[in-house]
Amino acid sequence: VQLQASGGGLVQPGGSLRLSCAASGSTASIYGMGWFRQAPGKEREFVAGASRNGRNTFYADSVKGRFTISRDNAKNTVTLQMNSLKPEDTAVYYCAASGVAVSAQASLYNYWGQGTLVTVSS
Repeated sequence: VQLQASGGGLVQPGGSLRLSCAASGSTASIYGMGWFRQAPGKEREFVAGASRNGRNTFYADSVKGRFTISRDNAKNTVTLQMNSLKPEDTAVYYCAASGVAVSAQASLYNYWGQGTLVTVSS
């Protein structure tokens, strides 16, 4: 499975961005998909995850109510709509895929995209 993330960029505080991640290869083996992020000098952290059918979604407390994860299995994509962005949301965002679960634990994800930079600054 290969993951290609896109959609990062520079946005002002309060603005919005939409990240997309396209999966290719053995996509039938994917169960959960998620987004993680890593800010400079910090550890990678869970942002959001979605189950295979997209009905079960999970979010980090820091993004609840602002970010929305969704899946389109017909297109093998997962998107992260980010609204009301804050400077502390600045990070490299990674999409990830798991063959076994949807989890906040990075170790359960088998496949990772290359990351896309989101910068929230005025």
